[in-house]
Amino acid sequence: MPKITFIGAGSTVFAKNLMGDILSYPELADSTLSLFDIDEERLNTSGIVAHKVAETLGVRPTIECTTDRRAALDGADYAICMIQVAGYKPGTVLDFEIPKKYGLEATIADTLGIGGIMRALRTIPVLLEMCQDMAELCPDVTFLNYVNPMAMNTWAIYRATPIKVVGLCHSVQGTAMELAHDIGVPADEINYLCAGINHMAFYLTFERDGVDLYPELRRVVAEGRVPDWNRVRYEMLTRLGYFVTESSEHFSEYVPWFIKRDRPDLIEQYNIPLDEYIRRCEAQIAAWDHMRAEFEDPDSSLKVERSVEYGSQIIHSLETDQPAVIYGNVENAGLIDNLPQGCCVEVPCLVDKNGIQPTRIGALPPHLAALMQTNVNVQQLAVEAALTGKREHIYHAAMLDPHTAAELDLEQIWAMVDDLIAAHGDWLPDYQ
Repeated sequence: MPKITFIGAGSTVFAKNLMGDILSYPELADSTLSLFDIDEERLNTSGIVAHKVAETLGVRPTIECTTDRRAALDGADYAICMIQVAGYKPGTVLDFEIPKKYGLEATIADTLGIGGIMRALRTIPVLLEMCQDMAELCPDVTFLNYVNPMAMNTWAIYRATPIKVVGLCHSVQGTAMELAHDIGVPADEINYLCAGINHMAFYLTFERDGVDLYPELRRVVAEGRVPDWNRVRYEMLTRLGYFVTESSEHFSEYVPWFIKRDRPDLIEQYNIPLDEYIRRCEAQIAAWDHMRAEFEDPDSSLKVERSVEYGSQIIHSLETDQPAVIYGNVENAGLIDNLPQGCCVEVPCLVDKNGIQPTRIGALPPHLAALMQTNVNVQQLAVEAALTGKREHIYHAAMLDPHTAAELDLEQIWAMVDDLIAAHGDWLPDYQ
């Protein structure tokens, strides 16, 4: 039976979902789940949840809890990473508050923009340390990375380490389910092909029984049925002809067109929730004590339902040779012709005993590739900064970020980067 290590297992709700998915497969029910976190209190809660998940499913895995990362990784077959370096405070707060002093607003700030850049710079060194441990303790491990900024983090791992890694997100399958709801078609009857980069992949085909469903999506716009929270993406469908995978609040900060300090009318028109991630974090923090008490209550039952995450499907297919198709973030090694070779792309992958096998897509529609390239530029320079320690590439990444460049001049951008580096202190390596 495989040993599956959860790195950042104190993310209790997410860990619960993945453990439920894994243990619901009979072939994986006797796995060893090794839970690791640096927060002993949250780790203890996750351990209680793990036993409750097993009890609910009627299975008997081996469950370990440890604050020793090397012990957790020793002999692991799979490592699932769900960490947040520097946490909500100071990390996320810095990513929002310092740019705001320069008039730069954000919604989520975990993928691109100056927030995504800084999150990558404090996260990549930690991920590389983990991979060094893996190379020594479990060199054949399959590393399932759920940590944002997905493209930057995964790119750094496969460029700088020998570890087999795939970046996993739920935006492809999650958006497909949302669109199915919008057009009144059962999600399990829809077939699609999606490709691009994480959070900016597009459905190249979207059909049911061979019939194109894009006319139905355009009818949502024509009939005024666009959900209020999804105005940005339906606007992009109208302009580009294809639907993008990540949410409107995310997408609005990857481009220069929606969030402008001198255009509050755009914020209202497109219903853009500024500081959305701050609100979500505050709500989760406020609810945690109640949630933890419920998790730890010996008399409370635990509901276990299969999630939409790909992690368990990958492990199951690698272990059993029962094939599955997932969407993974992998190295562009001849997969998408009109994106740079070596960048991190999101494409369908076949998974079986032979491993995680990405699908060759060929050339994307040129305007989609051009839009993605504006984001790849930023990702590439942030990864370069993280791997070389050269401070100038942090400035370069921020200069080329579409939203940042639309709002700030060069002096402001460099000053903001300096302020962010100083405020991060020991959360960052020493950038020369």
